[in-house]
Amino acid sequence: MARALRVAVPADGAAVAAIYRPHVVDSVVSFELEPPDANTMGARIAATLPKFPYLVATDADGEVVGYAYANTHRERAAYNWTAEVSVYVAERVRRGGVARALYGALFALLRAQRLRQAYAVITLPNPPSVACHEALGFVALGRCPAVGWKAGRWCDVGYWGLDLAGGNDAPAQEIIPFSVLADGQECAAALTVPPSA
Repeated sequence: MARALRVAVPADGAAVAAIYRPHVVDSVVSFELEPPDANTMGARIAATLPKFPYLVATDADGEVVGYAYANTHRERAAYNWTAEVSVYVAERVRRGGVARALYGALFALLRAQRLRQAYAVITLPNPPSVACHEALGFVALGRCPAVGWKAGRWCDVGYWGLDLAGGNDAPAQEIIPFSVLADGQECAAALTVPPSA
């Protein structure tokens, strides 16, 4: 169970790396072949935060038990209103509402940034991840067969999308970098853990 949500800092790199490691070495969930160390994860956190949120959930003892972040979907300018999102949760707290709490906060912040679409890329088969994303409103968009080679086999990935804003009107303004929102009221409100989480 998540007791608190907060914006990640580079010093969370070790905890984030520990949560991520099994997804790299024991499964095909991640397409990385070597697990990144604490310094690498800390650097990724630092590189993400100017533009997008990178959040962690902590338990009653203050230990990081999950994380979620957004990142650039594609580099070309017309994609500026979209992001790719990911969430990872420690084994001991899975199915305890941590992913839901993290994603809920992440999506609130992406909406505050004026983003339109969030995309999740899921290695298939992965029924728990598919169920988690679909329970939060994502819809299946398509499947790319045999796109990655890992663990001695070709792996498919599926794409899921979440409409963050709706409508077809032109965007009124550019997106707001997360660094502008990070210390503000919208960020604090988004990081409030609901009682059921």
